[in-house]
Amino acid sequence: MAISLPVAAFLTAAVYVIWKVFLRNLIVPSVFNWKNLPGPESPSWLGGHLEALFNRQGWKYWKWLADTYGTSFLVSGPMGEQILIIHDPKAMHSVLIKDVENYPKRTLPSDDFMIFLGPGLLTTEGQQHRRQRKMLNPVFSAAHLRHMNGLFHDITDKLRAGIEKRVNKDSWQPVDVNGWMARTTLEMLGQAGLGYSFDNFVEDSSDAYGESLKNFFPVMARLSLTGYVVRELTRFLPDNAIRAILRRAPHADTRRMMEISDTMIRRSKEIIDQKKEALSKGDEALAHQVGEGKDIMSILLRANMNATAAEKLPDEELVAQMSILMLAGMDTTSNALSRTLQILASNPEAQAKLRAEVLEARNGEPFIDYENIVKLPYLDAVCRETLRLHSPVHLVPRRSAKNMALPLLHPVRGKDGREMSEITIPQNTLLLLNFQGSNYNTELWGDDAHEWKPERWLKPAPTALEEARMPGVYSNIMSFSGGTRSCIGFKFSQLEMKVVLSVILSAFEFELTEKEITWNFGAVTFPTMGLDSEKPEMVLNVRAL
Repeated sequence: MAISLPVAAFLTAAVYVIWKVFLRNLIVPSVFNWKNLPGPESPSWLGGHLEALFNRQGWKYWKWLADTYGTSFLVSGPMGEQILIIHDPKAMHSVLIKDVENYPKRTLPSDDFMIFLGPGLLTTEGQQHRRQRKMLNPVFSAAHLRHMNGLFHDITDKLRAGIEKRVNKDSWQPVDVNGWMARTTLEMLGQAGLGYSFDNFVEDSSDAYGESLKNFFPVMARLSLTGYVVRELTRFLPDNAIRAILRRAPHADTRRMMEISDTMIRRSKEIIDQKKEALSKGDEALAHQVGEGKDIMSILLRANMNATAAEKLPDEELVAQMSILMLAGMDTTSNALSRTLQILASNPEAQAKLRAEVLEARNGEPFIDYENIVKLPYLDAVCRETLRLHSPVHLVPRRSAKNMALPLLHPVRGKDGREMSEITIPQNTLLLLNFQGSNYNTELWGDDAHEWKPERWLKPAPTALEEARMPGVYSNIMSFSGGTRSCIGFKFSQLEMKVVLSVILSAFEFELTEKEITWNFGAVTFPTMGLDSEKPEMVLNVRAL
């Protein structure tokens, strides 16, 4: 019986991976000490710890690993590959800042994120990444965020009106809060980022582009093994050929992922073409568009038109930039908001305290201005503490581009009993930086590191934390990464969270229902109502004030 092209390609990649792993493990030079690190026994040579690490409840296993093995240890990947897990501050500083050029996200020509999203800020390396970031930096300035504050309040006011139609003051009503948060952050990113409106908050949203964005990470969470195969295929085939193979892959979720990717690329091209046409007609045409030409994409396109030939971004990169900015900002912020509301629903005193601070700051006005909302101490503390304890993105991968030595702030005792103050690794070693492990490291944050305590942000940080010199770009936590590849929009995200919380806590009260809320591990963690459900949602009881 003939073998189809997709099956043949996947088999070829799998055989190649097995051969490469065999060669890699055949000889281990003594100059490298990394395999002396502690770690759990591999349950199988073929799959390693992949299932335990990346299943829907994988975050529990990650927590156990950090509690058991500390800040530096090994786990097993597919076909015997050894993976270095770190959240030691000094080692992360080396990877993200000091030696960042020697730790790219990949050493292969491409990977699954590049295949699905294209060459944007999340997927590019080196000079290409620096050129893109340089062009995007101005639109995330404080001056631009001041303009966004009013826009965010207008959108959140529509959210408030939408929820008000479904609840009353006399009784609690179940509401899918996560669904509303996703709609709100999507609309904020749509208007502020693209000058495009996805949602009027009256009817249920059904925009094809918006639905693709919402489903991207939940579907990708089920494709961890496919990612390994795709990365090896990039050694032999161009991205377009791999995309064609994946569209006909025997795996249903892989085909679904390609449908999502194709929809995002198609709609991105259409929106960018509309923007280009408006820009060509001048300021009057832009004034009649959503965002009035002050959205990120209009500013980026205008800057690109005026850029030198060396700095200009081709259309392929503009399209990728659009989808990546939307993806990076939507689920991370909406799920962080959902988590915050769940915590406040289970802590009525904290909810009441935050509501009182917000109402006092509003002082009868429709909304809080930018200068004041960013400085509200308890609101800021609640946001920081939630992002510390529940980072939407738990980890990021890196590969060593050459033989490297990683210094450690916290020495590790190896399998042979000897203390290791640095880890020496060979070229092409896979590292996973465990941001969540860093965020609740008791050696840095104290014995209460696993507890949600916003009050910790209202007093000086622990001495150990200050002395560690964390490489994170935000408040000694790693939730937004650090260095030149840190989240470019973290201040944008913070403003979104603060505006949404200030508006809805002024209008509604929240409490838990009797149904269990399950948080699921993935590229971005997401909630479902129970472990049996795969639908991203989080239902809380809501009552109007």
